[in-house]
Amino acid sequence: MISLSAEQKPKILIVDDSELNRAILADMLDDEYEIVEAENGLQGVGLLQQRGSEISLVLLDIVMPQMDGFGVLEVMAQNQWIEDIPVIMISAETGSSHIERAYELGVTDFISRPFDALIVHRRVVNTIMLYAKQKRLANMVADQIYENEQRSSLLIDILSHIVEFRNGESGLHVLNVRTLTELMLNHLVQKTDRYQLSPTDISMICTASALHDIGKISIDEKILNKPGRFTDEEFAIMKTHSMAGAEMLENLPIHQDDPLVKVAYDICRWHHERWDGRGYPDGLRGDEIPIAAQIVALADVYDALTSKRCYKDSFSHKKAVEMILAGQCGTFNPLLMDCLRELSPDLPALMSGSNSVAQRDRREMRNVAQEIRRHEELTASERTLQLLEHERMKYSFFADMSKEIQFEFTVSPPMITLSNWGAEHLGLEEIIMDPYHHAGAQAVMDAADVQNLAGALRSTSPDLPVVTYDCKMNYKGAWRWTQIVARATWSSDEPPRYTGAIGKAIDIHDSRMKLNALERMASHDALTGLLNHAYAKKRILERIETRPAASYALVIFDLDHFKSANDTYGHSFGDQVLVHLAEKLRQCIRGGDIAARVGGDEFLIFLEYKDDVDAVLSRIFQSLCGRFEQFPLSVSMGAALTATVPGGYDALFHAADAALYTVKRGGRGQYRFYDESMRDTLSVISPIEDGQDPGEDVLK
Repeated sequence: MISLSAEQKPKILIVDDSELNRAILADMLDDEYEIVEAENGLQGVGLLQQRGSEISLVLLDIVMPQMDGFGVLEVMAQNQWIEDIPVIMISAETGSSHIERAYELGVTDFISRPFDALIVHRRVVNTIMLYAKQKRLANMVADQIYENEQRSSLLIDILSHIVEFRNGESGLHVLNVRTLTELMLNHLVQKTDRYQLSPTDISMICTASALHDIGKISIDEKILNKPGRFTDEEFAIMKTHSMAGAEMLENLPIHQDDPLVKVAYDICRWHHERWDGRGYPDGLRGDEIPIAAQIVALADVYDALTSKRCYKDSFSHKKAVEMILAGQCGTFNPLLMDCLRELSPDLPALMSGSNSVAQRDRREMRNVAQEIRRHEELTASERTLQLLEHERMKYSFFADMSKEIQFEFTVSPPMITLSNWGAEHLGLEEIIMDPYHHAGAQAVMDAADVQNLAGALRSTSPDLPVVTYDCKMNYKGAWRWTQIVARATWSSDEPPRYTGAIGKAIDIHDSRMKLNALERMASHDALTGLLNHAYAKKRILERIETRPAASYALVIFDLDHFKSANDTYGHSFGDQVLVHLAEKLRQCIRGGDIAARVGGDEFLIFLEYKDDVDAVLSRIFQSLCGRFEQFPLSVSMGAALTATVPGGYDALFHAADAALYTVKRGGRGQYRFYDESMRDTLSVISPIEDGQDPGEDVLK
């Protein structure tokens, strides 16, 4: 047996006016525990006040001078010490009234004198173990609450950032809106009780704010990222995003009654409504607009003004606040205008230094867990062992009901214990000895994943023991994406030894597939399956940054006389033509080349070359020409080379566009490389800058 130093031993406080009784108890326990003594209740309370965090257990007499045991229990209850420090009452007073009152005041067990050494030792050990288990359970609850909230928040953030990326945003819009929403809400509840918002309500609104523009995923990219002013028709289409987002949430097959979904619906649908009734889509006015939508609307406007967009430069904080207060961006709730005015002097610092929604205090989660534990009955008497068994049964039951694969792994001997449901789901037995050489266990996970997970667990520390690892697992023949969340266990030795792990495996296959689909939707053209322009540009910039010395060509082409295909044979036939052309494009480019649909019948190719780029372009040009059913395929193509066009992607794109314009002006059906003679040539599809009033269209 390893002997522990006084610093390592759990501390037990004995509060008894009899020195003999204290000596007897100390003699029974001091081999395994450090003993602290108090000769009356007042001394005991003083020691608890000074050293309460160190005390693992209190052995408390009832009848004592100055303050009896019941008085000590009352003080412990008032200070909530009894929730963290178990108390075993020790007394010759065995009347039912005394025992009943002791349990009512929160004692864990009752031992009568004279003492039996075996009983005292067993009950002390069981009580300390029980409280340690309860603390671990509280921490597990806190971890799970925190983990679930983070996962939900993460998925919302990913989805909202997909929308941002498709809209050409910086990636900070969602975060800025969330942060300002929280600042405004907290200031509002301090200023007035008109809206009766609880901390839970505020947290939910802040989370839901990330989804305010989710409806933009339905808007055509050419409109969404147009650098110039909208036409009336384009603006009418743009305004549909608020209803589109609301309908997405309204048509969810599940979670319709979830409060978060309801708040998100309000925000999506009505964050473009205005206080005077001149907003959209429903023309609501005043407090007909939910307060959540009102605040997100104001936060959205502020961030739109202070951020650089493809169609405008950013305004200063001062100018943005002036424009909002002056009514240049629509009218808002006067109370919210007052909040903005009062926050304004400190707002830039608060926005940059505060992200309380993204960096939630973990202690709040632990308080929830402690509150759960506070209402549990922790009285253990002669039934301590039975209660421990009951806890084990509860754990097993909830493990099976959770539909999660829960497991425990020990290093020595090497063994895995699975929950009943987990074992059945994987087609394995519940206890697996020597899993590294067990055929069934080896078939569940790839050997490389096993080694990576084992290495990650061994690399933890007692202070940072949790590992999250995503991999595929074999569920009776079906390989599915799974998230493993495991907590390494460490011995109390010096230095501590890695002894194993506990954890769970969560099936995330469906959510991962949905996320992959959403990511593909945000990066690919829905009709042709080619990359969209925004994502192609991102890939091209990454390629140039990775290999800046290489020679590249950017090619833009469109179909000749494509309008006649739509006019003559209908738009459905026109779509078939585009799909056919996209497939021909895939077949004629190399694996490392980038192809994208820019919009309409315009396409883009980005390729690296070493020698004769003209021969490469000629081959691609010839491959794209031909016939699709009754429609002749002919393309006009313009190309620009990085060797002759400095200035980055935009300059390269404009040069290729100018070359395309030259071809179309010369009769179509050919290709040309950009040269200096085309410098002042008009473009075919490149955006043309025009004057724009910076006070208009800041929210498109």
